[in-house]
Amino acid sequence: MKAVALFSGGLDSILAVKLVEAQGIEVIPLHFYTWFTGRIDPDFPKECERCYGISPVVVDLQEEFYRVLMNPKYGYGQGFNPCIDCKILFFKKAGEVMRQEGTRFVVSGEVVGQRPMSQKKDTINLIERESGLEGLIVRPLCARNLPPSIPEKEGWIDREKLEAIQGRGRKRQLELAKKFSLKKIPSPAGGCLLTDPTFASRIKSLLDVHPNPSLEEVKLLKKGRMFRINGCIFVVARNDTERKQFLNDPSAWKEESGLAAGIPIGDTKGKEQTLAGILLRYAKKPHGTVYTPEGRSIKAKALPPEVVHTLLVEVNR
Repeated sequence: MKAVALFSGGLDSILAVKLVEAQGIEVIPLHFYTWFTGRIDPDFPKECERCYGISPVVVDLQEEFYRVLMNPKYGYGQGFNPCIDCKILFFKKAGEVMRQEGTRFVVSGEVVGQRPMSQKKDTINLIERESGLEGLIVRPLCARNLPPSIPEKEGWIDREKLEAIQGRGRKRQLELAKKFSLKKIPSPAGGCLLTDPTFASRIKSLLDVHPNPSLEEVKLLKKGRMFRINGCIFVVARNDTERKQFLNDPSAWKEESGLAAGIPIGDTKGKEQTLAGILLRYAKKPHGTVYTPEGRSIKAKALPPEVVHTLLVEVNR
């Protein structure tokens, strides 16, 4: 007997896999990477194998997830997080792998009541229907709080050996972690980047002036100081590491001595003096020259700090 599992690398997903494996079922753990969530570095599977005896298969879903992000059927949470549509996408992909590999069902580490948007009972039912996996998802940590799934009814997995956890506590999970002798217990997840209020505000500001950004443009919002100038977003490096990255970007504007760099998103026409003035302020020069990606030179004065401050999308970043 085989199953596939949604595997985030958090404690709940680890325990879900362990509970199913304990019944002699082989599990293929799928780790979905969207850039906003997950890890794609080669060290991740090695760490999971070393600490938990689990070897996840990393699946790159950046482009598919981004299309969902820009047009979610079920909307966003408090940030810019399309949690319901995200979970539907993950389960659809898991279903594809399930059929390709000839496995019988899908495992999830979800706990009823743990997350407000995607882990309520009615939402769980909605996600199952939309993903085409109705009755085929086993949630080992909370299974006995839910109606029996097909695998439980058919005896593929013993329902009585599954858990009845609910809510946001971790007491029972920590007991199970001890039972399974986990070498390392992951700290509670910080959550998806899209739930971060600062990052969510950056995306919303970008969409206000640039309604159809590319994924690469959205990725840029994780870096730098963000300014909004009449229909244009300007992201300026905050530190030496970012400055070096920006200086190597073909779309970067650069202060002549390389002391400051920024990348604009949107229309820069008529805003050249403002963009140059921001860069000169962070280069700590009262006046100087800034070069555009096309090699044009713009002579300008540094904007006063109070003006720069008013253009920031968020303060105290």
